[in-house]
Amino acid sequence: MGTGSGAALTAHQLIGLLVDPGGFRSWDEPPTVDRADPGYRASLDRAQERTGLDEAVLTGVGLVDGRPVALIASEFGFLGGSIGVATAERITRAVERATAERLPLLALPVSGGTRMQEGSAAFLCMLRITAAVQAHRAAGLPYLTYLRNPTMGGVFASWGTLGQLVLAEPGARLGFLGPRVYEELRGVELPPDVQRAETLAGRGLVDAVVPPQELRELLRRTLAVLTAAPPSPSTDPTASTDPATAPEPALAAPGRPDAWDSVRRTRRPDRPGARELLRHTAEELVLLDAPGGRGGALVRALAVLGGRPVVVVGQQRQTPEHERPFTAADLRAVQRTARLAEQLGLPLVTVVDTAGAELSAQAELDGIAVEIAHCLTTLLALRTPVLAVLLGQGSGGGALALLPADRVIAAEHAWLAPLPPEGASAIVHRDGAHAAELARSQGIGAHHLAEVGLVDEVVPEQPDAAEEPEAFCTRLGHAIAAALGTLAAATEADRLADRAVRHRRLGDLRRPSTATVWRRSQMRG
Repeated sequence: MGTGSGAALTAHQLIGLLVDPGGFRSWDEPPTVDRADPGYRASLDRAQERTGLDEAVLTGVGLVDGRPVALIASEFGFLGGSIGVATAERITRAVERATAERLPLLALPVSGGTRMQEGSAAFLCMLRITAAVQAHRAAGLPYLTYLRNPTMGGVFASWGTLGQLVLAEPGARLGFLGPRVYEELRGVELPPDVQRAETLAGRGLVDAVVPPQELRELLRRTLAVLTAAPPSPSTDPTASTDPATAPEPALAAPGRPDAWDSVRRTRRPDRPGARELLRHTAEELVLLDAPGGRGGALVRALAVLGGRPVVVVGQQRQTPEHERPFTAADLRAVQRTARLAEQLGLPLVTVVDTAGAELSAQAELDGIAVEIAHCLTTLLALRTPVLAVLLGQGSGGGALALLPADRVIAAEHAWLAPLPPEGASAIVHRDGAHAAELARSQGIGAHHLAEVGLVDEVVPEQPDAAEEPEAFCTRLGHAIAAALGTLAAATEADRLADRAVRHRRLGDLRRPSTATVWRRSQMRG
């Protein structure tokens, strides 16, 4: 299977594409593991002569736009990039050194898997590498992987796919069992697209498919986000040290919009969605959706918003021209993105804008309701700050899945309902003719949602986001930055305690306003 990028790059060539000129320094020492078998020793000698390397992997530190990054690059020309005991020891030492020096780590595997000549000893070394990677991630350090063609077997099933971001080369074969072995064991050929990078990206198993020539720029922007220093309280314009003078969160505006009018406005095809919001508001932005997944229902990104590095997961709005059913795979990607935020110690920003989750027999078989439940528990348990933005349509469980948060901001015409108003009308009146009546009676608008404790701030649209998309996104961006500043000022213990109280009181009209609860939490400090 071709890579779509010409001849396969060697480890040295790929490193040369990524690092600044003269910016790579090797960490490698000569292998010390004894290879007694004459045939195996001869194979190693031939591999060394052919590649000029002493093992199937290079490790070291390189500068990417001046930032130091630890690198582990496999060489397929050396026995198919297979992992023996000496290879594993070199990789493990590089991971441990990156952890000790607190460096982000980029792994560039290309491998047929474990080295068969070394049997179980080499196979078990996958545990050694994985333990080192886990310690690196536990230290709060970025671990990124770029899967090249091919990445198979134990490498794919361990350190190759444990990156907080998993990127892949176009057309790369990625999988557990090689096609030749599969055919020998099963007696049939493996369908050619099953192990293709784009197929895995479409299922949320790979974050982005990136040509090698574009990897440096993506890595540069990713590091710019992950190494961005949040504003300090003394320089943060959104922070307030005096609760008595802190701005009251906006909860009201003159004249509430008509709920049915809001529903219709959020369905306008020219209304800005999650991608437009990010493009107008992010100081740095790395979109993670792969080419095969662009135009889908989910937006995943690393971004700097209001000077703060964040992880973003959002729903890209549906229109009649661009139907984007929100699937069980999307919901699993939401959970993975939330865990990414926690691993990196970054706030999670969710953007809610959906006409609803996929309704089909396949969706039921895929467990879409179970995945909604798992999204709810994942977000509720997340230890990092969570900010939800109700941007437009908020229909059903697909919207609910992204709403557990410490604070919620809503656009003025945004709405949330168990079903679209037409669906509610079908249940109550057995037809869709009463949709407007149901929209007005159910309390689905942003201001009504503030009354029952979900929404903390309503951002005006003056009068419609579609009429002034850039200005609206800028206002919403300011509100997001201020909310992130508020969350950053709270201790983790206080924030989690407030989150528990918040969700305990949702839907209770007798509860104190969200502004009052927020002010009390500030006073506790």
